[in-house]
Amino acid sequence: MQYNKLVPELIVSDLVASRRFWIDYLGFDLSYERVEEGFVYLDLAGVQFMLEQVQEDQWVTAELSVPFGRGINFQMEVTALAPILSRLAQANWPLFAEPEERWYRADHIEHGQRQFLVQDPDGYLLRLVEVLGERPISASPSP
Repeated sequence: MQYNKLVPELIVSDLVASRRFWIDYLGFDLSYERVEEGFVYLDLAGVQFMLEQVQEDQWVTAELSVPFGRGINFQMEVTALAPILSRLAQANWPLFAEPEERWYRADHIEHGQRQFLVQDPDGYLLRLVEVLGERPISASPSP
């Protein structure tokens, strides 16, 4: 396994619930875990996260209150949104934002993606995207 140079480590209130969400619903694989530390390392085709059960000796800069991670969303590129959306629907898991197609300008081109947003059990905001490709800048700006 190749480890990314940047891997977010999220403190979670219930590792069992978070593990179920990330693995069963989003489709991440368990790379390894340290049960005694309440820690898991997850991977989904190169998208990597670490989850750690909240404990007293962690690096916490302020009181944790739900939703965790306010002001941040994690964009994750996936091969296909449909299987993830299906698993979330089967689990009756609410979406934060419904699937949509978006094109984002980058200099002289636009990058397209189909995307949706969902919150994990602690409220971390996750944006899952399926890449649509690139195109010249359109005459009408994307919303």
